[in-house]
Amino acid sequence: MATNGTSDIKRKQGIASSLCKHFSLDPKAFSSQVPGNDIKTLYINILKSSGKESPQNNDEVMKWIAFADSFPGDSKACYGGLNELNTDLAKKSVLLGNGFTPSEADVIVFSVIHSSVIALSTPEKEKLPHVMRWMDYIQNSEDLGAHFEKILLEKPVFEPQMAKAAAKPEVTSSAKGTVQNTKIADKPDAEKNAKKSDSADAKKKAKGDKEAVPEKKAPEKEASDKDKELSVSLLNIQVGLIRKAWKHPSADSLLVEEIDVGEAKVRQVVSGLAKYCSPEDLTNRRVVLITNVKPGKLRDVMSEGLVLCASNEDHTKVEPLLPPEGAKPGEPISFSGIDGKPEDVLNPKKKQLEKITPNLFTDEKGVATFKGIPFMTSAGPCTSSIPKASIK
Repeated sequence: MATNGTSDIKRKQGIASSLCKHFSLDPKAFSSQVPGNDIKTLYINILKSSGKESPQNNDEVMKWIAFADSFPGDSKACYGGLNELNTDLAKKSVLLGNGFTPSEADVIVFSVIHSSVIALSTPEKEKLPHVMRWMDYIQNSEDLGAHFEKILLEKPVFEPQMAKAAAKPEVTSSAKGTVQNTKIADKPDAEKNAKKSDSADAKKKAKGDKEAVPEKKAPEKEASDKDKELSVSLLNIQVGLIRKAWKHPSADSLLVEEIDVGEAKVRQVVSGLAKYCSPEDLTNRRVVLITNVKPGKLRDVMSEGLVLCASNEDHTKVEPLLPPEGAKPGEPISFSGIDGKPEDVLNPKKKQLEKITPNLFTDEKGVATFKGIPFMTSAGPCTSSIPKASIK
């Protein structure tokens, strides 16, 4: 590992602690082994103590151990390695493992790069979105908060603006009171007496304004409700398998599909794909669909879902999103760091779908995302051949 002696030992201590946490072992049992062993030897010793056999993808684990071992300690020199890692993570949630389950390789690489990522500036972190998402996920899923400083994902902060807005009425009412009192003091006594009641009323109003200031917190709740309303977690997005497809009997632009979503009965869905796909193209194809839209008829044919499709800017190319091979019908699509229960049925009057879909798009590699967070299945992310596409 390209570091000085002290940093080298500190890194390996972090690796040992994280691996012990991963395998449910006591790290104190391995503290004496840290100074005299490299990362590979530490890993092998801890793996043996856990009673677990070498993983089937052991060659891949060793590849990532080599990456960790050669990762430079210098913050400037490390950026190339982080860029490489960012590219590798663009289409998956973890380095190795089944879908969302972190492997020992994830734990080792996280432990090695953590201090370097912490030292990056905000603009540098923003250029590594997949690394930042992955690190946040590994730290939370492996419960490594006791060993490593939390890496906060950058999010817009609205509180200062609200605080400022809330403070404005207080300043204004106070100023009004001051100006009014000053004017009264400058006038003759008779005029002062004539204005006494007005002055008292003004003071009461100023006091009332001040007491009303806390009520200005309402916009925070409104903002919170708005964020909730715009969350992709409201949508029940699932993997589907088209069992059968045919042309709509009375609309040339529409196709009708029977889609398996792991339920006892297939769902019938009407899609505007006739211009872009043939029924034969769609038969036995995996798709991504929203299953909690309100069922309704499209040109007299019942539709019980919405197939999500990627489209280029001028809509000359449109195709359904593709879940990876190995994703099972009915499997829910998840988004790292976003929790919440889907609505039973979306309310068309609230226009929830219309508010959420502008945040759905494919990235430069064609990975389907919500605000840059991949559509994930147990087998990996959902994709499209159309990069930087809108999703509807």
